[in-house]
Amino acid sequence: MSKNTENIIQLDFSEEMKNSYRDYAMSVIIARALPDVRDGLKPVQRRILYAMRELGLDPKKPHRKSARIVGDTMGKFHPHGDSSIYEALVRMTEDYSLSIPLVNGHGNFGSIDGDGAAAMRYTEARLSEGAMTMLEHLEKGLVEFIPNFDDSENEPTVLPAMLPNLLINGTTGIAVGMATNIPPHNPGEVIDGAIAYIDNRDITIEKLMKYIPAPDFPTGGSIINQNDMRQIYESGEGKIRIRSKVEIENGENGRKNIIITEIPYTVAGNKTKLVESLVSLMKDKVFDEIFDVRDESSKEGIRIVVEVKKDRDIDNLLNGLYKKTPLEDTYGVNLLAVKEQQPIVFNLKNILEEFIRFQEELYTREYRHLLNKAENRLEIVDGLIRATDVIDLIIEILRGSSSIKQAKACLTNGDITDIKFKTRESEKEAATLNFTEHQAEAILAMPLSKLIGLEILKLHEENESLLKNIAEYEIILGDVNALYKVIKNRLKEYKKTFNFSRRTQLENVENTSGYIEEVKIEDIYILIDRFGYTKSLDASSFSRVAEENRKEFTHILLMKNTDKLCLFTAEGNMYQVKASAIPKCKIKDKGALIHTLCKVDKETILVYTSFEQLFESQLVFSTKSGYIKQVSGVEFETNRSIIAATKLEEGDQLVNIVMLTAGEILSGDLKVIILTEKGLSLGFSLKEISEMRKTGRGVKSIDLDKNDTVAHTTIVKSTAETFHYNGKELSVRKVRNRKRGQKGQKAQL
Repeated sequence: MSKNTENIIQLDFSEEMKNSYRDYAMSVIIARALPDVRDGLKPVQRRILYAMRELGLDPKKPHRKSARIVGDTMGKFHPHGDSSIYEALVRMTEDYSLSIPLVNGHGNFGSIDGDGAAAMRYTEARLSEGAMTMLEHLEKGLVEFIPNFDDSENEPTVLPAMLPNLLINGTTGIAVGMATNIPPHNPGEVIDGAIAYIDNRDITIEKLMKYIPAPDFPTGGSIINQNDMRQIYESGEGKIRIRSKVEIENGENGRKNIIITEIPYTVAGNKTKLVESLVSLMKDKVFDEIFDVRDESSKEGIRIVVEVKKDRDIDNLLNGLYKKTPLEDTYGVNLLAVKEQQPIVFNLKNILEEFIRFQEELYTREYRHLLNKAENRLEIVDGLIRATDVIDLIIEILRGSSSIKQAKACLTNGDITDIKFKTRESEKEAATLNFTEHQAEAILAMPLSKLIGLEILKLHEENESLLKNIAEYEIILGDVNALYKVIKNRLKEYKKTFNFSRRTQLENVENTSGYIEEVKIEDIYILIDRFGYTKSLDASSFSRVAEENRKEFTHILLMKNTDKLCLFTAEGNMYQVKASAIPKCKIKDKGALIHTLCKVDKETILVYTSFEQLFESQLVFSTKSGYIKQVSGVEFETNRSIIAATKLEEGDQLVNIVMLTAGEILSGDLKVIILTEKGLSLGFSLKEISEMRKTGRGVKSIDLDKNDTVAHTTIVKSTAETFHYNGKELSVRKVRNRKRGQKGQKAQL
């Protein structure tokens, strides 16, 4: 066996793909896209904030170049590209995206209009006051640290967030097979809800909603389906309908102005798109009531003006704008977050429960840290106080010792070996000393200034303070109610700092907009080519199309713009497409595939017609098995986009659908001609076919031989001499007249 063959590892391809994709998916879910339920941060956000803290970018310090922050974050903690890091940094500065921005930006960080941020080399940033609630206790060992990607640094697994950031700022993220979309909330309301949960662990979501009634978006606006909020908070999923805030003002020349002062959160960071949609509706004359649209927004706030023509129905126009523009939009809620490396959909109470559980852990660690620190300091202070009482002896020991080690051994263990004392009494007293290691080190490092009376007094005061603090810390650590009291007090302090009035109003509005659209009825032409591409032209545009260009289209239908295009297929279905849904194009434009307009899929289309023409027609259905029937076009009046047009036996399908007008039927005798695949033919009067409902199967038109099927059915006047089939002109006289249902006869057609 060759050396190369020995190194070959055989793997099952499907198993390797499954394992690799699972590993990739979990990496995206846990390490990239979804927030931790405890601090509400994605890994990149957490790493940016920690890197900024390591750079010393506190709120009171000068701003630092964003490029430096991004570089430190990427080089030390997040090796996934600078653009994603900078985008995350920019978002944490946006006061129109977050209730409490975590980064204070200096320079061009974009705008609510949709302007992008300047390059990272031009902007500067530092931590905000809100970020400090997640970072300021980091040095107390409240959270675990792990090695970074190359083991050169340590980073926190989670930040010690003292505020419920997940609810306050919300977040969005798309992972593999799942996504999170948590809306921002009012900080004061969330803090009140957290305190209410602490006071009553059995509180229901309904009672929690007295404190947290709904999200509070930084852009304001109104939530117009308040009654749905309970279901959303209980299930963790649902849709919120957000509507802009508008005011009506008097304009010039008797006109009224619609003033938009707050926009939906879903278009925050893209206000320009909203204005452009309003302008396009005005230019395309979708809303003839609009006279002008202009954006008068400034640093003071949003102000989009829609001028309405004189004596127009403003309420109806507003309903139309809500229906056709982002002035009203839907926010899909999905309270998905990571808990213990698992993605979970939480409800409102669960999120608060996880936050309070995390606070218990953080505060316990904090007060354990404070207790250890106070006990260590008490040990030192107690030693210094004792040292001041025997300071003369200590000085004598130091003067009689040949090294610090010798002096320290005497202070801690009473070891007087080789130390020279002035008196026997001093030697005996030195042998009784028993300071601790830390106390001895502090005594040896104590400056002479500590012997001043005032300094000694301060030591006694510090001793009393430490004893008092230690007693307090022990009570907090020993009594869970005392711990909760501390948590609540700090939350109340944060509420004083970050609280503000609710910006998003709550109301209930019916789903129907109530908009009455005034449609100008006009003639249009529907053009369909051999590939199924469909478009509409107005009558004036069609009149300018050259005759040669018209030949490119297999079907050209004239109808009203309020009508519907109806399609009948060989599989026995009828599809409907509103004329307004067919794209208005120029003659050179391709249009849209008919299959995308009505999802007709792979069915064979036999007939295209307008509903107006269909309604006034009589249809003759003929199948390959030889069944035939008449159906009135009135039967097909429906609002459904697809219906069964006829009943078919298994394996059967329609061969022809012939549409006859009332005038053709009343004008005289009509003759039905049946042709089969084996060349048989049969002719009989149309009067022999009874009119049926569309659900009927029909009656036999011809007695077929075994393995023979109907190939074509046509209807001609009794006086006609020829008809067309497969591009050939055939003689009517050679088709023998017989009764319906008889055997066809061979004819030289």
